[in-house]
Amino acid sequence: MSSRSCPDWPVLMEIAPDLQFKHYTVAEAKLPSDALMLLQDVTLNAVAICCDLERHVFYAEHTEPSVAEALRKTHWYDLAEWSTTGPGTAA
Repeated sequence: MSSRSCPDWPVLMEIAPDLQFKHYTVAEAKLPSDALMLLQDVTLNAVAICCDLERHVFYAEHTEPSVAEALRKTHWYDLAEWSTTGPGTAA
């Protein structure tokens, strides 16, 4: 486990064992431009996101609310959506 790993990893492993959630700044995560355009008055190096970067799934409880809202308008999944109606339902 890396130092970036989400401290809620035991719970997250029960919900989505195939995903690995880590904490990043928005700048580090290199989010899609359509999400970044929706973030106003946000310092990208100071705002946090908890996500699996490979599968484009974020954990809203550990993600800045404005970032979570912007990501919901893109191809990214909120963990709740991913695990109930999205690709994670088969897991």
